[in-house]
Amino acid sequence: MTNVILFDDDIRDHLLPLTYTKPVGNIRIGILTIKEKWERALKAKASHITQDYLSAKYTINIEEKNLVINGSVLPSYHLNRLISQLEENEALLLNGDLIAAYLNREQFDHLISNEDIDELAGFEVGDTPFLKINKVTDIFSLNAQAIESDFEILTKNRESEPIPNFVQAVCPENIFIEEGAEISPCILNASTGPIYIGKNAKILDGSMLRGPIAILDNAVVKMGAKIYGGTTVGPFCKVGGEISNVVFQSYSNKGHDGYLGNSVIGEWCNLGADTNCSNLKNNYAEIKLWSYEKEGFQRTGLQFCGLIMGDHSKCGINTMYNTGTVVGVFNNLYGAGYPRNFIPSFTWGGPGSGYKTYVLDKAFDTAEKVMKRRDIELDELDKNILKHVFELSSKYRSWEAEATPSRP
Repeated sequence: MTNVILFDDDIRDHLLPLTYTKPVGNIRIGILTIKEKWERALKAKASHITQDYLSAKYTINIEEKNLVINGSVLPSYHLNRLISQLEENEALLLNGDLIAAYLNREQFDHLISNEDIDELAGFEVGDTPFLKINKVTDIFSLNAQAIESDFEILTKNRESEPIPNFVQAVCPENIFIEEGAEISPCILNASTGPIYIGKNAKILDGSMLRGPIAILDNAVVKMGAKIYGGTTVGPFCKVGGEISNVVFQSYSNKGHDGYLGNSVIGEWCNLGADTNCSNLKNNYAEIKLWSYEKEGFQRTGLQFCGLIMGDHSKCGINTMYNTGTVVGVFNNLYGAGYPRNFIPSFTWGGPGSGYKTYVLDKAFDTAEKVMKRRDIELDELDKNILKHVFELSSKYRSWEAEATPSRP
């Protein structure tokens, strides 16, 4: 069996705040995470080369021969064929950047030490079709394509659970329901793309879903929800209201009315009732988004862009997010008016009340309570990662330089 290792490169900085807490390969886009896609494509287990502070949790497995793949690259039929043809010490490149390489142990040691790799033959992939996430907005922009690709892989030569006769199903051949899913009277319209409903997921009364959509294992779509294409509702998420082209990673909730579009929501997030997010400027201008890599706002080339939210962040009822807002890890936001377009990690407060630091012990206490409800422990590995993120993000909390933060 091939030993697969997914590596993070400089693209990782363009995917913050999501990659503060996980390797690039653990991001979900489509139905599966990137790691899960490669494990299925290559019938192998994958490990990670990632940031030092993440490596205790996301370990690396090195063998005598290793297939090293860029963690921001998604498999495709044509790319998989090229990878399968690689021989030892050969690599695939895209404009000089490493996409995949088949390395022996010695060559791999050079790679991980940032040393020159000897006698490595590189081949440009040229026009080979595959998806690659180069910036955080690609996660929602490419999500519809990723859903369709994963749907084909996951449902090939398999038979769906039957669609209940009280469900209004359009193009039922494009709808796949896994075992244990509970579907109440609703509308499933797969005329514009497939609809995938995972194991033990629940679609409650009056919901309207228009593909391509993925509702993953143990997720819940609340009554009367309106969900448009390009949306992934990750495992154990709960969603309601109006949602369009949003990727929820896992264990996050937007359970009430309110609009959210063209957005990415991390893990363990909660959006309060009637939270709304603008995804289009009133003058229809190109949207700028905070860039951690440039440490400033950058043009996105997009007319539609909503909210990017890091893990463990939450907001109070009636929160209003402006177009192109980036919220870091572990925020607790509330108050009337629009929060800033960039909220650093570990921020407590909002417009009107002002912002202060969400101190670690309080943050951990909340996370432990939230995760315990899912029988998951916030262990020391997680805490050490979050402590490191707290330190990394301190430079963005400008108020800390002005005064000692008070405890919320």
